[in-house]
Amino acid sequence: MAASEDFDVVVVGGGPSGSTVSTLVAKQGHRVLLLEKETFPRYQIGESLLPGTVHGLASLLGVAEEIRAAGFVRKRGGVFRWGSSPEPWSFSFDETPDMFPYAYQVERAKFDTILLDNAARSGVTVRQRATASEVVREGERVVGLRYRHEGREREARARYVVDASGNGSRLHRQAGGERVYSQFFRNLAVFGYFEGGKRLPEPNSGSIFCVAFEDGWFWYIPLSETLTSVGAVVHRSKAAEIQASPVQALATFVDRCPLIKDYLQGAERVTEGIYGTVRVRKDYSYCGTRFWAPGIVLTGDAACFIDPVFSSGVHLATYSGLLAARSINSCLGGGLDENRSFGEFEARYRREYGVFYEFLMAFYDVGQTKESYFWQARRAASCELNELQSFVRLVGGSSSGETSFMDPTAVGERVRSIATAWREEGEYSTRPPRQRQRTTPTEDHILNRMWEQERVIEGFASTAATRAETAPLIPGGLVATADGLHWAEPAPAATPAG
Repeated sequence: MAASEDFDVVVVGGGPSGSTVSTLVAKQGHRVLLLEKETFPRYQIGESLLPGTVHGLASLLGVAEEIRAAGFVRKRGGVFRWGSSPEPWSFSFDETPDMFPYAYQVERAKFDTILLDNAARSGVTVRQRATASEVVREGERVVGLRYRHEGREREARARYVVDASGNGSRLHRQAGGERVYSQFFRNLAVFGYFEGGKRLPEPNSGSIFCVAFEDGWFWYIPLSETLTSVGAVVHRSKAAEIQASPVQALATFVDRCPLIKDYLQGAERVTEGIYGTVRVRKDYSYCGTRFWAPGIVLTGDAACFIDPVFSSGVHLATYSGLLAARSINSCLGGGLDENRSFGEFEARYRREYGVFYEFLMAFYDVGQTKESYFWQARRAASCELNELQSFVRLVGGSSSGETSFMDPTAVGERVRSIATAWREEGEYSTRPPRQRQRTTPTEDHILNRMWEQERVIEGFASTAATRAETAPLIPGGLVATADGLHWAEPAPAATPAG
């Protein structure tokens, strides 16, 4: 007979999605058990983050300062050799006035451990080396989970089970749906790590570099001053070549891509430690037909996965964790109907996934101009900003309009004040006095901009609080409360006077 315990929520998977939902539920005083089959720190792919995720959600989780102090590379935007232009083009997150101006390139072993340790500090019961086996049902409802830990079969009863165990999930079918695979995004990724690769010129040295070539595209992600993650995403028709020798296949793809070959000139591939293996991943995009059922909810890759060209993986994982936590908190608190609450979770998560998917369909047409991509981003996100700003907001993870991910008043005022100072006093006037010695105009402009961003974002990220939504994102839907952790019915529209 398996030993049984009672919790309010059991979460399967200790990655960003599982850590997010478990922390935000435990912060409301609920009893949460998190089961992770591996031992942290452990290797994981997906190092490039988006601004809204890493700042907005980090503030809600209470890890903003710890992440800031971890020494991760600052990512201020992206550089692409993509489309009809033979020259690379770039974008910066500070193109929009209501979004955080940088994200991070992270080593996931370190980043994920920060989130999991924070979950434990927040009251979550964390058990590593624990493998989920099957759900427990009573009628049509999931009421718990059976798992194996420390050589013993155990059972945890709970009001909700959250499957945050990734694309290899063994539980996702318990929600009653199936994964529908994209007919378009069926790619393979082969990737490794290099020491000594080149860096993009400032201010883009920390940016992700994506390069299209005849077989697909490359990512080039700086993880430190010397360590770089390099991966080729190619069509599944290259499967035999990759399976024969991943190491040789990666080297061959590098040779076929002159820009990446140039950036790796003189670099050496890491051959030891967690980065010492050339890995292969099947990057088939998919979406489940159901994201939840009574007693169970799917988050992150357990629910859906999209091609990684815009580094949306951790964003979608943590965003879904936030949405699921709101629904769970609302139902455990007795304030909302379960169908309505989890219906909001699924509608918002599908919307975010759909925006990325629709835009990627257009972005994979590599014969277009960058202006065409900007226009397509505005169309996909139904954004009120101009084309470039719409593109930046979408690829920055803020197209949803989530108030957790932006602060229009604070960030907008920053942009206006900097612009006014530049116009009235010259481009170097916002620099601290000790730094105002004249260099070159370009260097001066870059340093001014970086210093001001650092000053504002450090204060903003540490004090940011979610504002209550004033209108539903989904027609007829719910709104997020001011603390960001619950759903509420929208206030009735005011009746016009007279």
